[in-house]
Amino acid sequence: MSKALAGNSPGSQDPERLEILERQNRELVARLAEVTAAAALNDEVRRKTQEREVVLLQTTSLAQLIDLLQSGLRKSFHLDAVSLILLDPHHEMRHLLIGESASTGTRGVQFVDSMFAVAPQLANLERPWFGPFKEAEYALMLPQARPVASVALVPLRRGEQLDGVLVFGSRDPERFTADLASDYMAHLGIIAAICLENAVNRARLVRSGLTDFLTGFHNRRYMQTRLREELARAQRDKNTVACMMIDVDHFKRINDAHGHMAGDSVLREVAMRIDSEIRMSDTGARFGGDEFAIVLPGGQMRDAEALARRILKTVSSRLVLVTPGVTATITLSIGVAVAGPVGNARDLKPLAERLIAEADAALYKSKAAGRNCVTVSTTVVS
Repeated sequence: MSKALAGNSPGSQDPERLEILERQNRELVARLAEVTAAAALNDEVRRKTQEREVVLLQTTSLAQLIDLLQSGLRKSFHLDAVSLILLDPHHEMRHLLIGESASTGTRGVQFVDSMFAVAPQLANLERPWFGPFKEAEYALMLPQARPVASVALVPLRRGEQLDGVLVFGSRDPERFTADLASDYMAHLGIIAAICLENAVNRARLVRSGLTDFLTGFHNRRYMQTRLREELARAQRDKNTVACMMIDVDHFKRINDAHGHMAGDSVLREVAMRIDSEIRMSDTGARFGGDEFAIVLPGGQMRDAEALARRILKTVSSRLVLVTPGVTATITLSIGVAVAGPVGNARDLKPLAERLIAEADAALYKSKAAGRNCVTVSTTVVS
């Protein structure tokens, strides 16, 4: 019995077995260190993610939000590349950003009509995915990022709706691996999608209050407010204000022959051509239907008439695409009136209404004269 006990004593164990135990112990220690490091990394990323979510939730501007989703996350997470792919099949976000005069914050954003066109796997992306970078699969997602060794794909989801995908890239091949916790990234994607929806809705409200969504011009309410402001300025400066009313000739024929979508396309093109001729200080507006209005601060009669004739030529000199394969020459009827020098009226609303009415009367004289012409009112509104 004493021999058996002696044979089981630590000092008498097989050296080979001790070596195996020591190696296993070293492997366990190394694995524990890896797990601890991964946990620490997850905690750090989770903390930064929560901080960024708070910032995103406080953002009101669509352009600012997009910039935060790109440069903000890249800096916060110390990433080598961030790409934002947004589903925008009707180009609404792009138009809203133009309305916000956004130019710098949206560089590098990919607005797409279909996620499938960028990469088939994005269309069905339900949860964040982490893994090695593969040129053939991810080159379109990170077109300007080189070199990248690992990537993270974070879907921007609201329930069943996929609004976009955030693509993170790192030169470190171990930065985004399959064992990385994904719950906080999934939460970030949900928060980003909610913030994106809110920012788009706010931009819609702002634009609908001041702007005609179809043409990008100001709307009638804004134009009338702006006209009163310019009349007040003219009153102080003893200056004049010109008003121009514009109507698209035979517009009903376009709608009847080609449909309202074609009519909308013509109105957008006409608005763009008008906008190309007016000054930065002028205010262009869609007054209603196929009628536009322009307010010219300090506009003298001869200057307003010259501008009207330039607009007439710009619109009619080049064919307008009505529908694919169908073009047409579009002409305008234009009426011009001038107010001032403005006196000392306290209520400028009646004066603004008289000026619009006088320009509108001149417009109908152009129509009566056969259209495609400019009529200038001989009455100075005061």
